[in-house]
Amino acid sequence: MERIKYGDDPAQYAQLHRPDGDSRGVAVVIHGGFWKSMYDASLGDPLARRLAAEGWTAWNLEYRRVGNGGGMPATFDDVAAGIDALADVDGLDLSTVVTIGHSAGGHLAAWAAGRDRFEQWQPARVPVTAVISHAGVLDLRQAHADRLGGGAVEALLGRPPTADDAAVDPTQQLPLDVPVWCVHGRADDIVPLSQSSDYVKRATAAGAQAELVEVEGDHFVMLDPDSEAWTRTFAVLDSR
Repeated sequence: MERIKYGDDPAQYAQLHRPDGDSRGVAVVIHGGFWKSMYDASLGDPLARRLAAEGWTAWNLEYRRVGNGGGMPATFDDVAAGIDALADVDGLDLSTVVTIGHSAGGHLAAWAAGRDRFEQWQPARVPVTAVISHAGVLDLRQAHADRLGGGAVEALLGRPPTADDAAVDPTQQLPLDVPVWCVHGRADDIVPLSQSSDYVKRATAAGAQAELVEVEGDHFVMLDPDSEAWTRTFAVLDSR
């Protein structure tokens, strides 16, 4: 594992895990925790290691969160810069770049695929070619209405979300130009399954490629690389 800085802040780094042999592509792991500083990239470490064992180059991305300099726009700036920093890493084939995010990380994984539509994140040096959202917070307005994370959306944005938040809200960015898989536990009582199912319904109605993958388990089953959620995730990756 190699730790690579993409900025001067202590939170602006990623952990690069290379596979033995040829790489199947780059998987950008984006951890969750409702964008709060008490949660960090250690959540993504076992997932990144397993991805590398399965032949993927894993980029376990850290970023500023609410409580350590993050929020709007710093969190988004960091995720954009952290993905673009892959262009400066020697020996990577960036023709396949899949973002894989859990919870708030699922929000950022989907957001990153459409970031280059907005001037403040142009140009995207490293485009995202597919998204896998694990129990992602994909509709910020509904998440705010449901008080997910105890008001985490308002803390992220510094205000309640509105219908004018296409720059930061994956649901308002539909349709995306890349495929999205939404993997979600049926027993999730932290981020409801409807966050994924409603996103997929809207995406497909808008002509985008999106698929709901329901699995057994709660919100945290996504953090277990030996779970059904990850068996299904590896099946998706095998199709790339």
